[in-house]
Amino acid sequence: MTEDFARRRFSVHEYHRMGETGILAEDERIELLAGDIVVREPISTQHAGTVNRLNHLWTSRLGRRAVVQVQNPIELAREDSEPQPDLTLLRPRDDFYSTAHPTATDILLAIEVADTSLRLDRRVKIPLYARAGIRETWLVDLTTSRIEIYREPAVEGYRDVQIFLRGQSITPVAFSDLTVAVDDLLG
Repeated sequence: MTEDFARRRFSVHEYHRMGETGILAEDERIELLAGDIVVREPISTQHAGTVNRLNHLWTSRLGRRAVVQVQNPIELAREDSEPQPDLTLLRPRDDFYSTAHPTATDILLAIEVADTSLRLDRRVKIPLYARAGIRETWLVDLTTSRIEIYREPAVEGYRDVQIFLRGQSITPVAFSDLTVAVDDLLG
């Protein structure tokens, strides 16, 4: 329906200015996606618990090899976007990204946990991550208990898409020495 109307696309800079001036409240659950300010879905207990599980899993297995970021912004300025993936594994940095939000080149793996957000994640966020050049994205689909793996980003989307089910294991591209069971991801 929104395709029938003229829309005004916002840049990351304008989005930040709206926050600085109080137009956008600091505690609003919103994201900037492809120039649109999008209201984020409420987080269910299953979604929250899965994010907590993933945080524990990656923190304990990777130690200092990555910064594990939970539901914090990543800046994709070329795409006029500042999404907040549920979990992001970042290249280690001494300042822990306190001087600037991570960009696509900092991201080793972006993970979205989806239940009510499934449509937005698949149709908007994952294609956005591909256009930005994030080399690997995982979608933890709580509605079907499967993991979708997206690799080889391109402007038209990810070229390599695989589905993993319970009983299978996944090896992230950035950590070829680490294998994670789908059951451990889903709980």
